[in-house]
Amino acid sequence: MQKNFRPHPNSFKNTFCVFHEVLPDAIKGLKIQFESKAGSNYYYTSEGMYRLSNHWGRLANSKWRLIPMEPETASKYKIGFAKWDCFYPDNATEKLYYLEMDYAKNTVNYQHIKNPDYNQKAVLRTSLETTKRIKQIRNLLELTSWARYFDCDDITVLRSLIIEELINTNKTLEEIKMGVAKKFSN
Repeated sequence: MQKNFRPHPNSFKNTFCVFHEVLPDAIKGLKIQFESKAGSNYYYTSEGMYRLSNHWGRLANSKWRLIPMEPETASKYKIGFAKWDCFYPDNATEKLYYLEMDYAKNTVNYQHIKNPDYNQKAVLRTSLETTKRIKQIRNLLELTSWARYFDCDDITVLRSLIIEELINTNKTLEEIKMGVAKKFSN
């Protein structure tokens, strides 16, 4: 019989957490210990939390992201697991976030300063600053019209140079573009 594990009621307020998708077998035999008004089910264990939900990302006053399995499961309802020590504090004023680029998947995501994989190179930013940089990077990835102003035939190289500077410096996008344009004009 499953022992009820009850975290402190405020344990999840203002937190950032990355969950990893697991198969339904992971919660087989576990009791639902909390059901949210939005229909998410929570299963607490001594190791961490399982969450069954059809919505991830910004949740009330927290940021919980799900890393899906590969290949991705077909169901809209996903089960994610996170260890208790992976819930990090979140607020709008501190520089808690940095960006990670996955060039293989052509995606950018934010991570928390307490992530053990933080490389100490990426610039830390507030939530708002991080959101702005993510939008700039996604525009660079999705659009091509900006590249016609550069004397370079390989947009992949241009993207990489600009994105790395957006992640690792505090330069504005315009300052970065001017610097990259100078590199190719010589």
